[in-house]
Amino acid sequence: MVEQGISEAEEFDDLDSAAVHLLALLDDRPMGTARLLRDGRTGKIGRVCVLPQARGTGMGAALIRAGIAHFAAAGDVDTVKLSAQLHALGFYEKLGFAAHGPAYDDAGIPHRDMALALPSRM
Repeated sequence: MVEQGISEAEEFDDLDSAAVHLLALLDDRPMGTARLLRDGRTGKIGRVCVLPQARGTGMGAALIRAGIAHFAAAGDVDTVKLSAQLHALGFYEKLGFAAHGPAYDDAGIPHRDMALALPSRM
């Protein structure tokens, strides 16, 4: 929140209690997090954050892969979505997400929606 200038009012909402929260540790210290929510057959990964000292370690990609695995394990999720800051589009594309729709402002930061279709289970 501080690094990106996001207010507490914009960051905290009533969805936290219904979410699964991922926590990434480095030497037993919290270094990254992500929030997982469901809407029917769609999973949403949000509130992704990795502290500066852990960036470049693969931690962010591990958080996203863990989120995808969580939704895939549910067996009834078709699509995983996220809202990506424009500078991070390439990061998410490498993990299989595709951008769609126009850029929009979220908390003063330009974003685009991205989605990843999960393999269907027959």
